[in-house]
Amino acid sequence: MKIHAEALLFDNDGTLVSSLESVNRCWTRWAQEYGITAEDFARIELHGRPAIEIAADLLPADIVPEALARIEQLEVEDVPGGVVALPGTLALLDSLPAERWAVVTSATRRLAEARLDEVGIRPKTLIAADDITRGKPDPEPYLLAARELGVDPARCVVFEDAPAGLQAGRAAGMTTVALATTHQPHELHADLVVEDLSALSVLVTAQGVEISG
Repeated sequence: MKIHAEALLFDNDGTLVSSLESVNRCWTRWAQEYGITAEDFARIELHGRPAIEIAADLLPADIVPEALARIEQLEVEDVPGGVVALPGTLALLDSLPAERWAVVTSATRRLAEARLDEVGIRPKTLIAADDITRGKPDPEPYLLAARELGVDPARCVVFEDAPAGLQAGRAAGMTTVALATTHQPHELHADLVVEDLSALSVLVTAQGVEISG
């Protein structure tokens, strides 16, 4: 399958990098500190959503700001040695002009930059939780990225590992590529589903980017 685009928009955790073990460690500790049970976690969607929304689902409103600062601190402190680039990530990004791609993450800017820096990824354009009012599965983060890059949303391709992110990409009117890094392929509704970024090849042309998978 070949996909033609002007810009590529990448989720971070589970798409470009793996921070799953770090996330599990930090959120488990956070939950213990705030008396949140496994049953509480099981009743809400966690993956691919901003921490502020997760905290708001689990805690009284007056505690959320303090709890949010705590989980961010735990996760930032756990970055060294807790984050690795997923297969194909660095080679693919190295082949792209800086103005042709962006990272669109549900993490805060501080945490996203720490995780990206840990593996040597420095995007020119980064959309983080701090930049938006509605997180994935709302299309706002991806529409903002397209606007920042000056590209028609219909000419953008979204790369995601989470159903919430894929839903956001579809709602933004973008082509979606799902990576089966954190979910089973049958759980992922996208135009193309691959194992990870190493399954794709990219050709940069004068008109944009051609993706083959």
